[in-house]
Amino acid sequence: MKIVIPGGTGQVGAILNRALSAAGHEVVVLTRRPAHEREVEWDGRTWGPWAEEIDGSDVVINLAGRSVSCRYTPANLRAMMDSRVHSTEIVGEAIAAAARPPGVWLQMSTATVYAHRFDAPNDEATGVIGGSEPDVPDYWSYSVEIARAWERAQEVADTPHTRKVALRSAMVMSPDRGGVFDVLLRLARLGLGGPVAGGGQYVSWIHDRDFVRAVEFLIKRDDLRGPVNLAAPRPLPQRAFMRELRSAWGVPVGLPATRAMAELGAFALRTDTELLLKSRRVVPGRLLAEGFDFAYVDWPEAAGDLVRRRGDRDRAGAEGALVSGSS
Repeated sequence: MKIVIPGGTGQVGAILNRALSAAGHEVVVLTRRPAHEREVEWDGRTWGPWAEEIDGSDVVINLAGRSVSCRYTPANLRAMMDSRVHSTEIVGEAIAAAARPPGVWLQMSTATVYAHRFDAPNDEATGVIGGSEPDVPDYWSYSVEIARAWERAQEVADTPHTRKVALRSAMVMSPDRGGVFDVLLRLARLGLGGPVAGGGQYVSWIHDRDFVRAVEFLIKRDDLRGPVNLAAPRPLPQRAFMRELRSAWGVPVGLPATRAMAELGAFALRTDTELLLKSRRVVPGRLLAEGFDFAYVDWPEAAGDLVRRRGDRDRAGAEGALVSGSS
């Protein structure tokens, strides 16, 4: 199959590109700064020659959007909104104009669309959409509105010959450098991976290999459309999540952090505490109902695999550096 991935140079795009290319598919990445073979320039807003890649393709997986790893200033929040909505709109226009439109359009979304809650999990049928929760920062509701506008842009696109699926993804955990697992592992290794603000908030996650398998599953299933949660079936409180990560790496303790300490740390890292403090208790109702079999259901097993693979990559990198240095 020919698979086009707008915005495919980030962590999730790299995971999919690597796996789908290894499976024998032709993968084309649309990016602002093409640097490798099968990368094509686009700006995520305007029509251009890149649209020719979509015409005749089999699958489009749109991942484009400004990274959420930043301070949630009004300017950054607006950039998140605009980059997601505009890129989705222009992808929809390219699919609508294609003489041979793709069979399926998988559109990245986010589990952040659901409410901050502790009492029950959010699935696609009964989950509570966020935006009106009490006792949370006002700007959290804007994050929900970004997610809703992102999905609406796909919903209203006039693409009658292309099946549309919105990927409400939890945090994708992979051993790659620069991703969310890399950040969390670094905190654990420094002894800072303890409970944050009590640690009762739920963490939803998905192992990178299950993420790829779920995408492949959704591509093959012609009867599935609309929002689909991409998350492991058993989210867990942050205190337990970090305890299991520390255990996998062999770190006995993790210093706890108050909300105020988390604010200071997030400021230093140029990120935002919503990523730490919002309770994302999300479960994959539709995937489970349709028979998708998760390889990694529980976090301890997933964390163990990710730590092992990270160690393998670090050792391979060190050996490569030694060989290079001795040559």
